[in-house]
Amino acid sequence: MAKTLLEVRNLKKHFDVGKGNILKAVNDVSFHIFEGETLGLVGESGCGKSTTGRTIIRLYEATDGEVLYDGKNVHQFKGKEIKHFNRKVQMIFQDPYASLNPRMKVEDIIAEGMDIHGIYQGRDRQKRVYELLETVGLNKEHASRFPHEFSGGQRQRIGIARALAVDPDFIIADEPISALDVSIQAQVVNLLQKLQKERNLTYLFIAHDLSMVKHISDRIGVMYLGAMMELAASDDLYENPLHPYTQALLSSVPVPDPVIEEKRERIILKGDVPSPINPPSGCVFRTRCADAMDICAQVKPSWIEAKQNHFVACHLYEEN
Repeated sequence: MAKTLLEVRNLKKHFDVGKGNILKAVNDVSFHIFEGETLGLVGESGCGKSTTGRTIIRLYEATDGEVLYDGKNVHQFKGKEIKHFNRKVQMIFQDPYASLNPRMKVEDIIAEGMDIHGIYQGRDRQKRVYELLETVGLNKEHASRFPHEFSGGQRQRIGIARALAVDPDFIIADEPISALDVSIQAQVVNLLQKLQKERNLTYLFIAHDLSMVKHISDRIGVMYLGAMMELAASDDLYENPLHPYTQALLSSVPVPDPVIEEKRERIILKGDVPSPINPPSGCVFRTRCADAMDICAQVKPSWIEAKQNHFVACHLYEEN
């Protein structure tokens, strides 16, 4: 059985937005990731996907809950433990335009992590940068250039090279393809898969493109308004979605067959997404759910294993 590399237990990240209001960006989320696998995390914009990733890597401190990496609580690390963790866990950011320092040359951007951790120096540093550039499909001549001289896809490759520079075991990819053209998206995803096989990397792949997430992920978690709705193996989730929200999300994915696409019914959700400052009582999805019952407004649904390795938070699947 595969080793659990990362475990998230009842994670919460709340922000004080002033005037006594608390924005519950991530509210009691739990999941685990096995070594060498890719867990996809999907949901509408603003559901808390990126905040979850940033809290795991400690760009945000958790309000409550635990993040266990290799069995140790990340949010209790201090000093050398944090530095070691920062080397083992890296992040690829969503915006390749904003995540690279415009005043630094590519060589220094990629090597910054090496310098901090004292891994490579002198000629070895330069040689390592050249190797990384070639690994991500660029060449050594690019090392002396600045970020503004590259296209979006090339910048994202530089971001990937930077993440690989310190030899991490786990990478959080925060919507790494959403700002790229469709043809470039496929190239970047193929590159990530190739690197995973070569280096035995583990990924948390955050995205809202459901078809791309299925392509790259072993398992998929579905978030809505800061809460986890469903988690299952990729094929199982797409073929047999249990939660009404997951069913609605998947019904919006286009089918590459005009005959089927014309005939199939889409699930249209009513209303708007509620505010995370004042989420609905009980189940946060109940205000838009066609299957909502009285209990949905009163009791938060439990996170249960509805069938083998298929988890869901919905009263429809709880035993009476």
